[in-house]
Amino acid sequence: MLDLDLTQEIASLRTTFRDIRAVVDVDALEADIAKLSDQAGAPDLWDDPEQAQKVTSALSHRQSELTRITGIERRLDDLEVLVELAHEAEDEESAAEARTELASLEKTIGDLEVQTLLDGEWDERPAVITIRAGAGGVDAADFAEMLMRMYLRWAEKHGYGASVMDTSYAEEAGIKSATFEIDAPYAFGTLSVEAGTHRLVRMSPFGAAGKRQTSFAAVEVIPLMEEAQEVDIPDNDIRVDVFRSSGPGGQSVNTTDSAVRLTHLPTGIVVSMQNEKSQIQNRAAAMRVLQSRLLLLQKEQEAAQKKELAGNITASWGDQMRSYVLAPYQMVKDLRTEYEEGTPSKVFDGDLDGFIAAGIKWRKQKQQSGD
Repeated sequence: MLDLDLTQEIASLRTTFRDIRAVVDVDALEADIAKLSDQAGAPDLWDDPEQAQKVTSALSHRQSELTRITGIERRLDDLEVLVELAHEAEDEESAAEARTELASLEKTIGDLEVQTLLDGEWDERPAVITIRAGAGGVDAADFAEMLMRMYLRWAEKHGYGASVMDTSYAEEAGIKSATFEIDAPYAFGTLSVEAGTHRLVRMSPFGAAGKRQTSFAAVEVIPLMEEAQEVDIPDNDIRVDVFRSSGPGGQSVNTTDSAVRLTHLPTGIVVSMQNEKSQIQNRAAAMRVLQSRLLLLQKEQEAAQKKELAGNITASWGDQMRSYVLAPYQMVKDLRTEYEEGTPSKVFDGDLDGFIAAGIKWRKQKQQSGD
């Protein structure tokens, strides 16, 4: 007789999914989609391309979220039917299919459950990631480029939009720094747990043979703000430098001075942009990122002041948050959550979901405990 009693597991999944559905608030989601659809259908929508882009992007994100919810609901119904048919026909092939689908649904619902923990003020916003090479010379520059590829591959695997805003190439190999945007539902809330210092240990392909090299790279994640949330920056607080866009090895990839570097004099924050074709476009993009960074800095300072007044000034992030070890053994380990993977090549190819989910849960626990 066929052994396929998945009733309890499916019932448990349905309970978890009902809780998630309540948190997501499907009725409100459908109302948002209806409102945004009306705006997207307006004949004068593209008279303001920037506003049009915001409307269509928001509509796409919410439609994707609703499709995900309704898709899970349908898959749970289909799974119950498949299990019933497998029982009646004592069909081992259908039973194997049911077990596979159950495992897939457990992962999908688990991922969605993690997303419900993202309730921060800017968690829904697109994310701007800046990676900077740290100590370690050429290896650090190469490591910074490996991290950049890792995040772009993660976005690609999930079908999320990603665009490189600025890249400063190192002379020998790798990059000094890079800034790129990832536009996805809850991109900032999801990726903000990746912020911190990353450490690589490996046999250096650039140094003397047989010697291990340790190198570091810093990852910064900020939310990309709406214009309505912009910080007012006086013109005399900004120094503007223009230069030619460059490629690997310092070669010029543009014959005009279209790249822009903004320096915020009071804080020393520097933002460079070179992916747009015109100086005006690069300046506008750089200004938006600078305003986002300043708004986040302002909020962090307010939070630090509150902690100081409360007598609690312990930092929530350590200097080093993840180690990528390629020699003498293979291991990637998050030092906050203890989550680890034994195949670094998969991680560098964008397999980050386990680390991100563990990080989001860890952060929520820290918030709930008041740390």
